[in-house]
Amino acid sequence: MSDDASLPADLPVPEDDGGAAHLPGTTLPSVELRGTGGGTVRLDALGPGRTVLYVYPLTSRPGTELPEGWDAFPGARGCTPEACGFRDHHGELLAAGAARVFGLSSQDTDYQREVVERLHLPFEMLSDPALSLAEAGAEDGDGGLALPTFDIGGMTLYRRLTLIVRDGAVEHVFYPVFPPDEHADEVLAWLRRNPV
Repeated sequence: MSDDASLPADLPVPEDDGGAAHLPGTTLPSVELRGTGGGTVRLDALGPGRTVLYVYPLTSRPGTELPEGWDAFPGARGCTPEACGFRDHHGELLAAGAARVFGLSSQDTDYQREVVERLHLPFEMLSDPALSLAEAGAEDGDGGLALPTFDIGGMTLYRRLTLIVRDGAVEHVFYPVFPPDEHADEVLAWLRRNPV
């Protein structure tokens, strides 16, 4: 098991800073993002049923260093174990009522495609390098969601959270997410407790 696939025992726990409190009931904007499947996905046109959209800061690549202080920043570490959890529970998530699963980060599509291939992910990753979803929403619906971010190593990255989207709006938010390696189980349990 590689270092990025395991979590240190002393990983700091993120606190709920209220950064996602505004999201339940919010309509998804008409933002179009590139996906690792080769096309684009419009967030306001995800289709019928529930979508699990997990947002993560940054997946590492073998042989590359993570930003200084990564393990000490609450909520930063754990993107690879989180992705593997959604991979391992993908079929169960669909059986429990999710019509689709997406991961989303600010890394470009080529960077994400390497992760999808290396980890054998059965779902697409969506790329938002402009952090358009961190912007506040506009009245015409083409703004962002004001998703929470943090700064580290000269980069601005999304904080880890998961949206359950239904009929074009946020039905439920998981924030903060901890521990990330058990999060897919948490989402699966919620779907099973809240059937459509």
